[in-house]
Amino acid sequence: VMSGMPIHGDYIKAEGQAKRLDARLMAVVAEGDRRRLYLSATGMHEEVARKARPEWQPEGDVPARLTGGTCVPYGLMTWSELFTSRQLVGLSTFSSLIGQARERLLQQCSADYADAVAVYLAFAMSKLADRGSTICTWFTERDSTRNTFARQSIPMTWDYAELNMLLDGTGSFLGATRWTAESLEGIENSIFSAGFSKQADATVQSSSSGRVVSTDPPYYDNIGYADLSDFFYVWLRRTLQPFFPSLFSTLTVPKAEELVATRHRHGSRDDAEAFFLHGMTLAMRRVAGRSHPGLPVTIYYAFKQSQVKGDIVAARTGWETFLDAVIQSGFAVSGTWPMRTELGNRMVGRDANALASSIVLVCRKRPEDAPLATRRQFIDALKAELPSALSHLQSGGIAPVDLAQAAIGPGMAVYTRYAKVVDAAGEPVTVREALTLINQTLDECLSAQEGDFDADTRWALAWFEQHGFEDGDYGDAETLSTAKNTSVAALQAIGILQSQAGKVRLHIPPDLREDWNPRAAGRVQAWLALHHLVRVHDAGGESAAASLVRDLGGVSETARELAYRLYAIAERTKRAREALWYNTLVQSWSEIAKLAREKGGEQADMLDPPRPTA
Repeated sequence: VMSGMPIHGDYIKAEGQAKRLDARLMAVVAEGDRRRLYLSATGMHEEVARKARPEWQPEGDVPARLTGGTCVPYGLMTWSELFTSRQLVGLSTFSSLIGQARERLLQQCSADYADAVAVYLAFAMSKLADRGSTICTWFTERDSTRNTFARQSIPMTWDYAELNMLLDGTGSFLGATRWTAESLEGIENSIFSAGFSKQADATVQSSSSGRVVSTDPPYYDNIGYADLSDFFYVWLRRTLQPFFPSLFSTLTVPKAEELVATRHRHGSRDDAEAFFLHGMTLAMRRVAGRSHPGLPVTIYYAFKQSQVKGDIVAARTGWETFLDAVIQSGFAVSGTWPMRTELGNRMVGRDANALASSIVLVCRKRPEDAPLATRRQFIDALKAELPSALSHLQSGGIAPVDLAQAAIGPGMAVYTRYAKVVDAAGEPVTVREALTLINQTLDECLSAQEGDFDADTRWALAWFEQHGFEDGDYGDAETLSTAKNTSVAALQAIGILQSQAGKVRLHIPPDLREDWNPRAAGRVQAWLALHHLVRVHDAGGESAAASLVRDLGGVSETARELAYRLYAIAERTKRAREALWYNTLVQSWSEIAKLAREKGGEQADMLDPPRPTA
C-alpha cells in the first residue's frame, strides 16, 4: 500500500518468525437497534485492550504441518500465541470458575452429578475457545465471526475479530452454555437417548459383535484430527484434569496410533500409505468378521475420489488405498448412497469442486465361492450396468460434483462380486485400474446422453468443450455447425451465441435476454433452457427458477441432464465459474421442481421424476 510494490512472502514469514509482526485495532463493532454499528477505533480502545495480563496460558506447539494450512511459518508457533491477552484472561477465568462450580455442587449433589456438570461446562468452554482466538475472521454476510475451525486447519489470518465473552450471544460464555444445554435436551428427548460411547482400538475391538455397523473412518491424509484436537485439549486438560486424571495424563493428545497416512510421522509417503493400508485392512476385517451377518455395513467417506490430469480422470491415492483395504478385508461393495452431510455455508463449500455430500459405501461379506473374471468381462459388465445406475442417481437429485463419487458404488459392485479380476497376462486388475475404468465408463455414459439433445445444443456443447465462453474463429464454428446440422446464423438468431469480426462466442447466462419467453419461442433448445435457468436462479432464487421450469415443461428435464454433462466438462477443463453454475442449479432442483408443481399443478409432474427407493 505504501510503496506500490508487493512484499515477498518469505520476508513476511521471516518477520513473523522474528516476532516482529504485531496487531493493530482497526474498528469496534457495537450492537445497535437491530443492526451493527461500525466505529473507528481510538487510542484509548487499543490501550484498554492491551492492559490484560493473563496469569495462565496454554503450553505446547501448534502443528507445523497440516493438510489445510498452518500459521506456524508466520511465527504463531505455540497455542498461547493464537489468543490475545484479553482472550487468555477470559478463557482461563472461565476454566477456573468451572472448578469452583463443581465444588459448590458437591455441597448439595453427588460427585457423579457434579462431575457431569463440570464436563458439560467444559464443552461450552471448548465452544468459547473456538470463537475466541485470533484465527477467527469477520463474517460479513452475517455481521458476525467465523469460528477458528471454519475449515479443518489453523491457517494464518490477517484480520481477526475479538468477541466479547461477557455478553449474551455468539462468542459469549452464556451463548456457548445455552448451545450445550440445548444439545443435551435434544438428546434427552430423543428415542435414541440410551446411547453410549466406548474408546477402543478399531483393529481389535469387540463392540461390533452381532451388531449393525455404520462407521465414518479417517480419510487417508485429508484431516489431521489428532493434531487439531490439541487446540481444545490444552484447555480441557486445565479444566478437567483434577477430576479425571487418567483421561488427561498426557500433555497432548496421543497420535502414534491414529490411523491416517501422515507423511511426517512415518518418514515417507510409501511408509505412511503402508501404515494406513495395513491398519484399515485390519479394522475392516474386524468389522466384517463380527458385524451382524444378515445386514450390510455402511461406511461414510467424504474424500473426493478423482482428480483430473489433462483428459484423464485418475484415482487419488487415498480412495484407492481405502477401497483396497475394504476389499482385502473380505467385503464386497454392493452400492453407494450420497448423503447430504456438508453445510452449504462452510468455507470449502464455496468451491464448485468441493463435495456437497458424504458417500456411504454399502458393504456385505463377499461370498467365499465368488468367481474369477477377465478384464474384458469386467468392462462388459460395467457398460451393461452403469448406464441404468447413472440414470437412477440423476433422477434422485445427485449433485454433479458428487456424481463420479456416487458412481463408484455400482462400479465397485461389479468389481467386488468377483474373487479377482485378471488381465490378459493373468495379472490382477488393481483397484486403481478398476476406478479408472469406472470413471471412463461413466464419461461414456454421459456422452451417450447427448443423443437426447437437439442439434443446436449438441453444437453448443461441442463448442463449449473447446472454447468455453471465450472467443473462437468463425470458420471453426461454421465447420462444426455443418457437422451438427445447424448454422452459425441460426444459432445467433435464437440467442445462443454472438458472431462479429470473424469471432464467435457463446452468451454467458447474465448476458441472455431477460424478456425471453419459452412459450413464445416455439421449439426450445436444451442449451437455452439450461442457461436461462442458471440466469434466473442466480438472480431470483428457486422461486424464479420454478416459474421458468413451469413454462419450459418437459424440456427442463433435458436441461438438467445437460447440466451434468457440462459440469463434467467444466471440471475437466478447470472452468470453476461454470462448474459452480451447473452444480448449484442441480443441487436446488428438488426444491425448484416442488415449487413448480405448486405453481403449475399437475403440468409440472413431468419435471421431477419419481425418486428411487433404497
